[in-house]
Amino acid sequence: MSRQVRVAVFRPDDDRMRDAVELLDSLGATPIPDPMLAVEPTGATPETGDYAVLTSKTGVELLAEAGWSPGDATLVCIGPSTAGSAREAGWTVDIVPEEYTSAGLVERLREEVTGAAVEVARSDHGSDVLLDGLREAGAEVHETVLYRLVSPEGAGQSTVMAAGGELEGVCFSSSLTVENFLAAAEERGVREEAIEGLNGAVVGVIGPPTRETAESHGIEVDVVPENADFEELACAVVEAAAPTYRE
Repeated sequence: MSRQVRVAVFRPDDDRMRDAVELLDSLGATPIPDPMLAVEPTGATPETGDYAVLTSKTGVELLAEAGWSPGDATLVCIGPSTAGSAREAGWTVDIVPEEYTSAGLVERLREEVTGAAVEVARSDHGSDVLLDGLREAGAEVHETVLYRLVSPEGAGQSTVMAAGGELEGVCFSSSLTVENFLAAAEERGVREEAIEGLNGAVVGVIGPPTRETAESHGIEVDVVPENADFEELACAVVEAAAPTYRE
């Protein structure tokens, strides 16, 4: 018989959080939802280019609602979730890189974007790796910020649980969720205790940039999935946390 495995998740309070809670529940874990991000749309839409690069499901949904379409541009999506949303919007997805990261996008596009106009549409917290890499490959790059990511009011109950040793696992899905978690812990006066609590739990991060952010703040990372995919992350965290808590 296994003991309770409590896993905190920090996704925005929309279908992503609902899906995350459902997934953790199906894995036998106890989800601790604590949204660390909220989406503020800018209302902007991308310019016309030879390539349109979309890096999130949220971005696709905002563009679809605004009536935007890629037209004749080669549509590039960072991973299966983004590509699935784009197809649901009725668009043809031309390219999905093997590695679902900014570096993976650059690697996939490097040989074909020289001299091309590339439109990157994403949040205000996108990595410079993508823009710099495409420019180094000879592309003419323009970025459109579709939405801002902000910290929701009242977020942070999970930081108190972490400080009290009441979490067995956490799933950080971006560098910003790490930073907002620590800011919420700071506000509650439990930053050091929360980090200590995390280091006694299984810490999962979505990919190398998030790992770098976490480790720079003294958080020990236990799990990085092969693909930057939330489902893989959650499964790996529960799998790593559960054996420790078997009776």
